[in-house]
Amino acid sequence: SLVARMTLKAGKITSLAESIRAIADMEDPISHTLKKTEVAKDLVFEKMYCPLGVLLIIFESRPDALVQIAALAIRSGNGLLLKGGKEAMRSNTILHKVITSVIPDGVGKKLIGLVKSKEEIADLLKLDDVIDLVIPRGSNRLVSQIKATTKIPVLGHADGICHVYIDKSADMDMAKRIVLDAKVDYPAACNAMETLLVHKDLNKTEGLDDLLMELAKEGVVIYGGPVAHDTLKVPKVDSFHHEYSSMACTLEFVDDIQSAIDHINRYGSAHTDCIITTDKKSADTFLQQVDSAAVFHNASTRFCDGTRFGLGAEVGI
Repeated sequence: SLVARMTLKAGKITSLAESIRAIADMEDPISHTLKKTEVAKDLVFEKMYCPLGVLLIIFESRPDALVQIAALAIRSGNGLLLKGGKEAMRSNTILHKVITSVIPDGVGKKLIGLVKSKEEIADLLKLDDVIDLVIPRGSNRLVSQIKATTKIPVLGHADGICHVYIDKSADMDMAKRIVLDAKVDYPAACNAMETLLVHKDLNKTEGLDDLLMELAKEGVVIYGGPVAHDTLKVPKVDSFHHEYSSMACTLEFVDDIQSAIDHINRYGSAHTDCIITTDKKSADTFLQQVDSAAVFHNASTRFCDGTRFGLGAEVGI
């Protein structure tokens, strides 16, 4: 999964360039008036977008994150300090050089700085008078560590424990396509499926057996919760709160939709969760009660992405 995150192939570079152009073509958000209210005669209250200031963004292993973050910072008028992982230092250095070389002199080459030493991070996290926001993009350990060591506001999500729940009324052909995409397309991504929840009535059905066979054919290793472990004889999972980031996932059977919702809210990471069902009432219940940033009905979790949403890119949650 680490190599997959670090690799910059021609196709990925092309899509990065396209996402930068999409951000560049957007309406300039700065000084954009959101609301204007005359609170009293000749006394006008105006609400506008403005830059946050100086951002410190610490990210691990993915050099393409540097490009997306830099593009968003330039578009939104923010100063930026970037610290990537040492494992991608050469890629980060080259990408930073490319980006700063095209920034006009009138804007300033120092708008985007690259921090290369891990030792500098501790000093930067003390600069709450200079840095306005820290965004850590990486492991749970990284996010927790930064939150505990700075007074600067921190915006971060730690895990991508995404669920797909197959309801008893699901179209199993659709379920198979969605689950395979959510798990197999890019398992290292934070929006890949990590846990598959299945209504107990679907156990031992032809549709589920076919889906499990397809996952196995693709090389996905399945670990079971207590019920799935007993009935399907798959290895037992140590914890439901686990992000594989690889060709593996947890499977568990649940009694009903409420059990699925409770499981997700207890063990999930509030990132992206999906229900597959033909029952609109069940879908509405799921969409309203699952407490995650993105909740989908009959769509792969892989759609949770700034570019897919038409935003060009995103940073963190």
